[in-house]
Amino acid sequence: MSNTIAVIDYGMGNLRSVAKAIEHVAPKSNTQITSDPVVIAKADRVVFPGQGAARDCMKNLASHDLSEAVHSAFNNKPFLGICMGLQVLFEQSDENDGVACLGLVAGGVQRFKRLLHRPTDKVPHMGWNQVGQLQPHDLWQGINDHARFYFVHSYYVTPADNNWIAAHTDYLVPFTSAVARDNVFATQFHPEKSADSGLRLLQNFTQWDPQK
Repeated sequence: MSNTIAVIDYGMGNLRSVAKAIEHVAPKSNTQITSDPVVIAKADRVVFPGQGAARDCMKNLASHDLSEAVHSAFNNKPFLGICMGLQVLFEQSDENDGVACLGLVAGGVQRFKRLLHRPTDKVPHMGWNQVGQLQPHDLWQGINDHARFYFVHSYYVTPADNNWIAAHTDYLVPFTSAVARDNVFATQFHPEKSADSGLRLLQNFTQWDPQK
């Protein structure tokens, strides 16, 4: 069975690390880093990674003519968002007094606020933290509840519909660390940097059939 995986290249993010991790867990798959909307449209499944700022992400998506490709993949095929590839799925980010995002998921993105009574907790949230699974999902298969994953971020998503929330994590506040619905799964953490648990999640994604 064909299993072509497109890793969307819009000029931001750890693309090579993501692709190498997928190639490691699914060596028989055809993993392509691409900025070509036609290649993305033909792929069997799509990974939308990213790091950095929401404003730059949205600008780069537009300059590479990739916004529609992301919309189509989000609506039509197994789709994995990672870090910024989670955040810009929402309607707006609080970054720089407000950045309009893709609006594919209702809700927003807000910045962590430092707490005076927890001075050792820094922003950005950087390092390993537990992820509590809030709904069963094929991508959690073989991964223990409250397994640790690697995070690097200053902002977190706030879905308007709690049914989207697939996992939560506690850092300064309890926050949504993964969302899922139908053919979409997206994480605030970086599975490609998260050792065995992250690799298992990526492997599960390469085998995931949302229609089952």
